[in-house]
Amino acid sequence: MVAPQISVIIPTYNRQELTVRAIKSVLSQTFSDLECIVVDDGSTDQTAEKLAKEFGESIQLIRQANKGVSRARNRGIAIAQGRYLAFLDSDDEWLPRKLEKQIAFMAAHPEFRICQTTEIWFRKGKRVNLPEMYKKKGGRIFDRSLACCMITPSSVLLEQSLLHEMGNFDETMLVCEDYDLWLRVTSRHPVGLIEEDLLIRYGGAPDQLSGQHSQDRFRIRALQKWLNVNEKGRPDWRLAFKALEEKCRIYGSGCLKRGKEEEGERILAIPGEMR
Repeated sequence: MVAPQISVIIPTYNRQELTVRAIKSVLSQTFSDLECIVVDDGSTDQTAEKLAKEFGESIQLIRQANKGVSRARNRGIAIAQGRYLAFLDSDDEWLPRKLEKQIAFMAAHPEFRICQTTEIWFRKGKRVNLPEMYKKKGGRIFDRSLACCMITPSSVLLEQSLLHEMGNFDETMLVCEDYDLWLRVTSRHPVGLIEEDLLIRYGGAPDQLSGQHSQDRFRIRALQKWLNVNEKGRPDWRLAFKALEEKCRIYGSGCLKRGKEEEGERILAIPGEMR
């Protein structure tokens, strides 16, 4: 069997209808040389059964015990056959020409091993404008990626070999696993940008992980990881350390104000320990 050019990986947990919408947006792509891998992360609402019945052999459905979105994505990566990987969160949706446009971009720009598109945001059912800090950029974006996550997983197309070199999603991160991965990638590689809205992101749902955990706490952890494995004194190391100092100051001070003195003092001490 000839391997597909693109492996699409969709993790899901208790999102029957949303996942159906996401899968339909994959199967309706104008670019069809793909496989669609759906990893059910231990759903308890019959999500897997519904997907198996509705899509049959059009998808590869993998079931696992509930281990989190990073484990689910990594399971998909482990069996992916495509040269390229594309991720789609189960509550997001692609426009029909997304993969066609990205494959053409990568062919025309061999200097890039990863590209993303711009996107449309909906929050609680209403279309909203992206805040300036979240607007997508291309090229060398490591400095921009320090404050917040500048790459949306659902917007990405990347060479599978890039993850073999950079490492997969960190399964110990409850949130900001994408921020952690993109720090590693953007510190080494430029990111291509297609300035066309080819992704629809839906936010504001109560089950979104980003709203259930403090993101700054995990961004601090991701920055610590990156700083620990990169050479001190490099310009990008200094930039990352400055970002760490700022996040520790804000999060640590917030902990103290909320009466979490032990956690606050621990966070505030991190930059001094890493100098």
